[in-house]
Amino acid sequence: MQAYIFPGQGAQFAGMGKDLYENHTIAKTLFEQANGILGFRITDLMFGTNDEDLRQTKVTQPAVFLHSVIVAKCSSEFKPEMVAGHSLGEFSALVANQCLSFEDALQLVYKRALAMQKACDQNPGTMAAILGLPDEKVEEICAGITEEIVVAANYNCPGQLVISGSIKGIEIACELMKAAGAKRALPLQVGGAFHSPLMEPARQELAAAIAATQFNIPACPIYQNVNAAPSSDPETIKQNLIAQLTAPVKWTQTVQNMAKDGATKFTESGPGKVLQGLVKKIALEAEVASA
Repeated sequence: MQAYIFPGQGAQFAGMGKDLYENHTIAKTLFEQANGILGFRITDLMFGTNDEDLRQTKVTQPAVFLHSVIVAKCSSEFKPEMVAGHSLGEFSALVANQCLSFEDALQLVYKRALAMQKACDQNPGTMAAILGLPDEKVEEICAGITEEIVVAANYNCPGQLVISGSIKGIEIACELMKAAGAKRALPLQVGGAFHSPLMEPARQELAAAIAATQFNIPACPIYQNVNAAPSSDPETIKQNLIAQLTAPVKWTQTVQNMAKDGATKFTESGPGKVLQGLVKKIALEAEVASA
């Protein structure tokens, strides 16, 4: 079975999407439509040479979403039998399986980005990648830090788990992880503590926007971050999408379940190849490709 996967924040690069815009009529139409919906020319920021502009959450999230969706729409071979997205990538996946319209998804992504930026400003935090420790050990160390907020945030692949929380909490956690034998405890250059309780204000804001948006019965199941399970029920999809902001991304478990349910080929649609690399470490027999 053919699975399509969609990347999240961090996959962006300067110049992304310019070749699509110049070579595909449908891409040009959708990019210009996006400029109108967003109220600023995101194409100028995406197609430019300045990485700094793209690092702003309010730009990064719609930019990665646009690139991912437009790549899929420009592909003549795009026929997903199951989909999944990493964090932000869930919105791209929901356009791909026809659960959300392009316009509605873009508006939600932009609202999500602004709400997350506001939450980051209200509750400063950060994240760190922990390499070479079992998930259970990372969870145990996080649970033991009671004076600060620290949680497991991204289960990326076996031996790679990202933690999220307060700045002080992540500092404490990194020292404890190294002492416990982690190969690396690497602070990440991110704007805040994504997928942690510090995103609660953003979750509440996004919940209202999602509740007011039409979700359709999808053409194929989406395996969602919060439970790594397939869903085709619009209401369930909505609730999981809302919960995702403060819950961990169970990517390892998602790919395992997709493979168990018959996925033999994983095609990444969007900028970069990060998800392909993770799939290779999770589903060893699967074929991986770029859209």
